[in-house]
Amino acid sequence: MNNNTEETTSPNQGIRTHEIVKAGLSRRRAAETRFRAYGYICIVAGLAILALLFTNIIAHAWSALEQTYVALDVTFDESILDPEGKHDTSALASADYPALLKRSMAALFPDVKDRQQKRVLYGLISSGASYELQEIIEKNPSLLGKTERIWLPVDDDVDMLVKGQTDRGIPESDRRLKDNQIAWIDKLIADGRLEKHFNKRFFTTGDSREPEMAGIWGALMGSMFTLLVTGLLSLPIGIASAIYLEEFAPRNRWTDIIEVNINNLAAVPSIVFGLLGLAVFINFFGLPRSSPMVGGLVLTLMTLPVIIIASRSALKSVPPSIREAALGVGASQMQTVFHHVLPLAMPGMMTGAIIGMARALGESAPLLMIGMVAFIVDIPQSLSDPSTVLPVQIYLWADSSERGFVERTSAAIMVLLAFLIVMNGLAVYLRKRYERRW
Repeated sequence: MNNNTEETTSPNQGIRTHEIVKAGLSRRRAAETRFRAYGYICIVAGLAILALLFTNIIAHAWSALEQTYVALDVTFDESILDPEGKHDTSALASADYPALLKRSMAALFPDVKDRQQKRVLYGLISSGASYELQEIIEKNPSLLGKTERIWLPVDDDVDMLVKGQTDRGIPESDRRLKDNQIAWIDKLIADGRLEKHFNKRFFTTGDSREPEMAGIWGALMGSMFTLLVTGLLSLPIGIASAIYLEEFAPRNRWTDIIEVNINNLAAVPSIVFGLLGLAVFINFFGLPRSSPMVGGLVLTLMTLPVIIIASRSALKSVPPSIREAALGVGASQMQTVFHHVLPLAMPGMMTGAIIGMARALGESAPLLMIGMVAFIVDIPQSLSDPSTVLPVQIYLWADSSERGFVERTSAAIMVLLAFLIVMNGLAVYLRKRYERRW
């Protein structure tokens, strides 16, 4: 007698099981479809917000590439510029150039007689126009005694009106430009003396308290000097540290402590490094405040953990068979690392280094703590000169109440984003060009 019992399934039970499995598959497929839809919606929403942000920045930044200039027939009167006839630099530097501008404007509007009205009329020209006249006559002293038509920048309020960013229809009490000033501006436009030109000053000069005279060249040079110091220090130190920790350091408690601290330092807020730089490099070592040297040292401390972690990851990605093959044919450990492992890991290491440098370029908080937020007009010429950087310059302009700084803030943001895109694009290119897949 067979003691084994066979379990049989009725046809109805089989149908129900099939329906349950089929319903479960349908639910899972529906859940997967919804998940993909949510992902697409998030991507589209993110791209839309990013496009809105870029559109807003570009819309404000575009007008900064143009600057309104007025054509004045300036007579370089020797009795004003060089009454003693010395024709030397010191005499020309101390001359009364605003008097030449006032005389030129008065000649265009002879009907303006009231003293207060004249002051308002002269205010249509930028306060920095006199410095441009000084530069012109110092470069070409032969203009003394001659009359030349020169294009000079106007005040930022006039610039905003010409660019259409000031509403003429609002009441006069709510406008910075009064009706008589607008009438003078319209007359200059009708006479062909008021035009918009490419604003090359924005790319060739330093900061100014007048929006129409402000430029980013000083901040750009400060950023370059700061990144130069950061790169010269952080790249060799970071890569050498990663090679030692990954390939040569013994595995013990001390190296574990070092690795934990490196990982923790990568997550420390950047302003903490600024406080450290203020306490150590400025207060203790006495290095010059607001200088690219100190800024580079602070950013080096901040980027080192990022470069070390990225470099170690690149070294780990090299297959162990490369090391075993090199050691098997008689290579020493140093030869194995520097002749075989390092060349294969270098694309990933350089990618991490460039990304770390790009992060340093966009940082402002640690640099604020070491005084790089100061108002700097002169272009830095060395690592010890006072300077500022692009992110800090953007912060300063964004905090200004002048309407003209709004477009310059957006334009500076575009320049900073262009640098970041170039650096990240270079990192992507290096990775795609030299990366080996195993």
